[in-house]
Amino acid sequence: MPDAERAAIREHRDMTEASAARMPTPVRRAAPNRPTANPRSGRLAATGLILLSLVPIAAGAFRLTSLTSGGPVTDENARFFDSPVPVVVHIVASSVFLVLGALQFVPSLRRRRWHRIAGRVVAPAGMLSALSALWMTLFYAMPAVNGVALFVERIVFGSAMAAAIVVAFVAIRRGDVTTHSAWMTRAYAIGLGAGTQVFTFLPWTLVFGAPGEAVHAVLMGAGWVINLAVAEVVIRRRAGRASRASRASDRSAAARAPLS
Repeated sequence: MPDAERAAIREHRDMTEASAARMPTPVRRAAPNRPTANPRSGRLAATGLILLSLVPIAAGAFRLTSLTSGGPVTDENARFFDSPVPVVVHIVASSVFLVLGALQFVPSLRRRRWHRIAGRVVAPAGMLSALSALWMTLFYAMPAVNGVALFVERIVFGSAMAAAIVVAFVAIRRGDVTTHSAWMTRAYAIGLGAGTQVFTFLPWTLVFGAPGEAVHAVLMGAGWVINLAVAEVVIRRRAGRASRASRASDRSAAARAPLS
């Protein structure tokens, strides 16, 4: 090979290497951590929900014991002895819904197969709880303190709970986890109303005594409204975390993309 040709090849190689050395090396950025729910806070929330559920569960267990043991019949409980099936269904279904439903809020369980299996029990239990509550509202002879306002409240919230479960079921069937989670959270908030109602009634009863018909309806309604307000806060925070995680994922993907 002539010396001139070899010199030209060396010059071309040197220029190529120098050009490559001057090009900036792409910096590979580490993917940012996705903001996820704090596992400890999830466990604490589930524990708090179960503790709050113990109030209606204990009351239901007492009612079942009274029915099965043939306890004394009074004006207050005669309707349960006359037609025990709806109240038994309501107590059992509500207890299952409240306990298993609380565990659905634990992040570690939501990422496992257990969440899906438990959901197949939670949703039917919640539906039975709502429908049996509606049946009792419509067909039981209620005490005098349960006036028209409370009757309307029970119809509205019972129907809303059943509708929320239906919407959640339809959403998960089409793979919309976000909508499913939001509506099951709302259904759970309504189902837990009896637990919160203890704390709306207790201060009033201690200070003023047993409430009359109007105040009774207000205090009952307050329990459901408080729970739904808290549920909406939880849903919005969950949506905010998901939005931040999506933006972080997009930025990470852009940083890893090859330079054109």
